[in-house]
Amino acid sequence: MTKRTITLAAVAGAAVLAAQFPASASSSTALLRLRAGLTLEIPNSWRVYRTADRVQVVTGACARPGRGYFQPKCDSFWVMGPKTLKIGAEGFGPYDPTQGPYYPASDVQRCPTDPEYGQVLGKAIVVGYRNVGVAHKAHYRVWPGRCVSYSNGGQKSTFNQREWYLPQSKLLVVDQWATPGLAGILKNATWAG
Repeated sequence: MTKRTITLAAVAGAAVLAAQFPASASSSTALLRLRAGLTLEIPNSWRVYRTADRVQVVTGACARPGRGYFQPKCDSFWVMGPKTLKIGAEGFGPYDPTQGPYYPASDVQRCPTDPEYGQVLGKAIVVGYRNVGVAHKAHYRVWPGRCVSYSNGGQKSTFNQREWYLPQSKLLVVDQWATPGLAGILKNATWAG
């Protein structure tokens, strides 16, 4: 074989390997593969807990990781699938971003930052669309949350619940912790196919 033929064969082989193995995350990041071909590149320090139709990504301190959605004191965000969204509205109705936030309960749930208080979500203060990867638009909402006393309703603190809903993929990303870098991670997501 000539030198040119060997070089072309090596380049072709490298192209096949690159097609089989997605661009690897750096040593400080990992690839999180989700349903519908969605892949997020997340820091290696984040921990992932999967249950049936939900994925919890713990991004910092967490008293009880891998538990239900309303676990307080757990820096994390969630990715919900279509089965979970069927009961994702207040009162356990189907989730609809135009009707209200993701809130699968019929009573006042514990505040994400302090379990001594309940959470109350208000009307969306940001409504629009955001890219999740190329050519995938998510309904984007920011719902203001208040942590209130169960005894007298007095406000103790606030938080925002950010939501990215992808109607075609039936995926919802919910973040109550203002997770640093999450908006950029979603914007730079990749999709298979």
